[in-house]
Amino acid sequence: MLSVRDFWRRHRRKLFVTVGVLGSGYVLYKLYHAHQQRLSDLEREIEGERATDELIKAQLQAHFENIQRIADSTTLPYSIHYLQSRISEELDLSHLTARLSQGKGQPNTLTSLEKLQLWEKLKILSFTRMISSLWAMTMLSLYIRVQVNILGRHLYIDTARGLEGSHLLEQSDPFDRQSQQEFLATADYLSSYGMITLISDMQMAVSEVLKGKQLRDLFNTSLLHETIVLILDTFMSLGGPNHWVMYLMPENAIAYKYQMATSSSALLPDVTKLDQLMVETRSVLLSDDFRNVVNISLRTVVDALMDDFALQSGGNPSIGTPLAKLLPRVAQMGPFLLEEPGGNKFIQIIRRLPEVELFYTLLYANMPPPEMSQEADRSFN
Repeated sequence: MLSVRDFWRRHRRKLFVTVGVLGSGYVLYKLYHAHQQRLSDLEREIEGERATDELIKAQLQAHFENIQRIADSTTLPYSIHYLQSRISEELDLSHLTARLSQGKGQPNTLTSLEKLQLWEKLKILSFTRMISSLWAMTMLSLYIRVQVNILGRHLYIDTARGLEGSHLLEQSDPFDRQSQQEFLATADYLSSYGMITLISDMQMAVSEVLKGKQLRDLFNTSLLHETIVLILDTFMSLGGPNHWVMYLMPENAIAYKYQMATSSSALLPDVTKLDQLMVETRSVLLSDDFRNVVNISLRTVVDALMDDFALQSGGNPSIGTPLAKLLPRVAQMGPFLLEEPGGNKFIQIIRRLPEVELFYTLLYANMPPPEMSQEADRSFN
């Protein structure tokens, strides 16, 4: 008993230090273990979030690509076909060519003044037909893609919220289904309601630019390119900035409802959702970023069109052709520009432009596009 007491007195300090060290080590070990456990849990949580993010990104990408296919394979072909028939109907040149052919075969049927007047009309209407086709094809393909990306984004969000809105026009409630149908139907607004004003304004721009051009003047590819760009510049500057939006879509859902009612004798029961979609679409069309996309697309189509003209001229862009002989080729370019989208190289060129792809990717993601090159502003403003 004494030995234990002696031992305690002699080693008490050492024992306290040892117990303290062991206790501290145990506490540190528990803290370290808890920290490692939290790190492990955090890593598993981050990995789970990463996997979820990757899944969402994959779903978004698949849905985005599907939306683009809808535009290319369903909406655009019908609208382009309707557009082609409307332009052919409103800008039919057969009566002018028939009268000129008749005057050539029967010289006494037309006076020199009448022949000159017919040629002048043919000159103006040939360029009007070609450039109206070029502008309308470009704008319609861009507009429809704006539509389907805005609608696709809404439907994807509805799906993510569990509202079963992913099946276009199938599983949504009757009001939404009708709004979606009416919204997609505005793709034909240009052909149905905007065409007359478009052609009238385009003819005004063509007349302004060609008023000093004589039928005997020689046109090479460079001069033709310059003339088309000048006509587009003049046309796009008519009526103030962004006036051309009125050709593509109605001012609002109420205005569209009224126009539809006058032609079908039926009123929409409600326009709330339709108005929301149209407000978003108009906002996109009025944006500087969309204007840049329009300018880049129009300029690229003009360049591609001139490449075709150069090939038809034997590949030498400096070879000049009298304007009178050039007019039939100019008139024929209208139907060529409005071919079915699957075989329309101009639509494919627009679709593959990097600036266009980026714009619609960001539009679908509902993100503001980055500032684009200001080079696009040098024409078509």
